[in-house]
Amino acid sequence: MQLRVLGFVLAGGKGTRLFPLTKERAKPAVPFGGRYRIVDFVLSNFINSGIYSIYVLIQFKSQSLLQHLREGWEVSGLLKNNFIIPVPAQMRSAQEDWYRGTADAITQNINLIEQADPHVVAIFGADHIYRMNIRQMIEYHVEKRAGVTIAAIPVKKELASEFGVLETNPEGNVIAFHEKNSNAPTMPEDPTRVLASMGNYVFSTDLLLRELYADVQRDNSHDFGKDILPGLIGRADMFAYDFQTNVIPGDPIGSPQYWRDVGTLDAYYEASMDLRAVSPELNLYNRQWPLRTASYFDAPAKFVFDEEGRRGFAVDSIIAGSSIISGGAVRCSVLGRGVRIHTGAFVEESVIFDNCDVGRHAKVRRAILDKNVMVPPGAEIGYDLEEDRKKYHVTESGIVVVEGHQSTVDIATLQV
Repeated sequence: MQLRVLGFVLAGGKGTRLFPLTKERAKPAVPFGGRYRIVDFVLSNFINSGIYSIYVLIQFKSQSLLQHLREGWEVSGLLKNNFIIPVPAQMRSAQEDWYRGTADAITQNINLIEQADPHVVAIFGADHIYRMNIRQMIEYHVEKRAGVTIAAIPVKKELASEFGVLETNPEGNVIAFHEKNSNAPTMPEDPTRVLASMGNYVFSTDLLLRELYADVQRDNSHDFGKDILPGLIGRADMFAYDFQTNVIPGDPIGSPQYWRDVGTLDAYYEASMDLRAVSPELNLYNRQWPLRTASYFDAPAKFVFDEEGRRGFAVDSIIAGSSIISGGAVRCSVLGRGVRIHTGAFVEESVIFDNCDVGRHAKVRRAILDKNVMVPPGAEIGYDLEEDRKKYHVTESGIVVVEGHQSTVDIATLQV
């Protein structure tokens, strides 16, 4: 039997803990890795897994995300079941509300499920950095004859309050669900860790529709983690899928599985720094599992001048297209598209978004520069945190975040 799979990507969250990077954009639209956006990871996972029927549910500050989806993810196949379609919040609830929770987001678009009539529905978040062969999770779901399957991964028990924590029996059945509970039980074989939900679910369609219609009548937060999943304990066959068993084609056998919740500025920064390792756990260079994004018509990155005191170079860094290192130095950093590093400038352990300009002899250390930031000649960022706090956002660990500004769009005028 050809299994019909419908995908939903939940991309409507505010991402308040990533402010100011989310001041003008939704969290899934935040740049990552020089030329990508966070949403590219989940969409690439779907496409690489052979799942081509995908709705992207958007809500807050969605313009940047919509533009990225249009530039990089428009799918117009010959078959009607090949599509990636962004779906704005349509206020289909009786109260005409915005999405009140993750389950409500699906409920307000339940007509899309009924029209497609899939066998299973894959509901995934758009705010994590990872690679996953979703087809293997669906195969596990079918093999177990599950009503719902939850992707899960061990995390340190100190992080239990940030996740939904699963209790399972030896067969993998979920027997209890603890939503963001610091006292959640640890794994029987490892008292230092808990089994955390990744926020990715595969539902059998009949069960999903039944539970969503029932949830409408309840006075709750209409959320999968808080309401739907705990309410299914003992009423449905619910299994945990061990993400650590997932295999990505093209990766060496036994490669560790990389998954990061980049919900905070520090976590986002650390995940960005992970990329520049000699052998990073997150492999962006696997041609059998490409990370897809918008197709940019960029010139290659360029490094110019080779004089004492004026040498353009970068080491242990990622440099995206159209960037020019013009007599400056870059170490242990990630640079986006169209960045300019001028003579004598020094950038170290930093994440620089598109179209930033670091002036002559300026110094930037342990910082995140949003798009279009202009660092004046001779300026220093990340060297005096007390001074930086007067002008910028500084995290508890000392990462300086410099707010950018929206680029202008050139609109051609018609001469008459």
